[in-house]
Amino acid sequence: MSRAEFPAYVHIQEVVTRDGLQIEPRFLPTGQKIALIDALSDTGVSKIEVTSFVSPKAVPNLADAAEVARGIRRNPAVTYVALVPNLRGAQAALDAGMDELNLVMSVSETHNLANMRMTPEQSLDGFRAIVEAAKGNPARLNGSIATAFGCPFEGAQPQDKVLALAERYLEAGLHSITLADTTGMANPRQVGRLVAGFRARFGEVPLTLHFHNTRGMGLANALAALEQGADRFDASLGGLGGCPFAPGATGNVVTEDLVHMLEEMGVPTGVDLPRLLELARGLPVLLGHDIPGQVAKAGRSGDLHPVPPGVRQPAL
Repeated sequence: MSRAEFPAYVHIQEVVTRDGLQIEPRFLPTGQKIALIDALSDTGVSKIEVTSFVSPKAVPNLADAAEVARGIRRNPAVTYVALVPNLRGAQAALDAGMDELNLVMSVSETHNLANMRMTPEQSLDGFRAIVEAAKGNPARLNGSIATAFGCPFEGAQPQDKVLALAERYLEAGLHSITLADTTGMANPRQVGRLVAGFRARFGEVPLTLHFHNTRGMGLANALAALEQGADRFDASLGGLGGCPFAPGATGNVVTEDLVHMLEEMGVPTGVDLPRLLELARGLPVLLGHDIPGQVAKAGRSGDLHPVPPGVRQPAL
């Protein structure tokens, strides 16, 4: 696919306050979470995954989900999303006025049991109950397929199995699909094949790619998806995050690094990169540790530096 065939616009969907914070050793106070979300709302990202309405015992860092969801300032240009694990979580998210619910299960039976404590069939039954509960509510329903590119317990998942699960999601009444590289096992060729297969089978059904950078292939995988027409990507400010039920999993694709790559390629995102970098550079103070993001450290490719003293300038 040539540059001219890249999507005309790429939607950046920020997940730092859910996926990014869920495994942090330090609890970020509710007011600071709200302030971070409000600041991200003004950067031009299309969606923000605000939180997850999950058991505080399972994910203590998101125990303040309702307070955060009700406390943020809503930008009408941004879709505010909550991940929900079950019907109770979905009802709480709807009560908090979330614009979209993100429902997740793994295509890998073993990972779904480890992560959700349910079989895939039980998860699908739960999805159907959520669809019924959401009838009459304007909230959209997105279905995420975890371990779509590989499971740490079972290995690679057949493409036909992934696409068959996406079809079952849509048949259940979900509106859009996310293919998630939960454990960072994807490679660019695999990504290109799966995105092309999804498009061939489901046409214009909204598709998001959720990549982790566990093995350093996050941006390469995003580029492979982009070359197949993908135009929606999850990413996490500073590269924070990782699945707590995936051995060795590290953070997500870095939002500012992804935006920088796209900007350098001439692919518009509508995101204010300088503002995003400012927020990323503030994360170490909030969290008490360094972040994996590279552009926040090195600066943008176009940032020029003073000529070292003693270097002779060429004559004009």
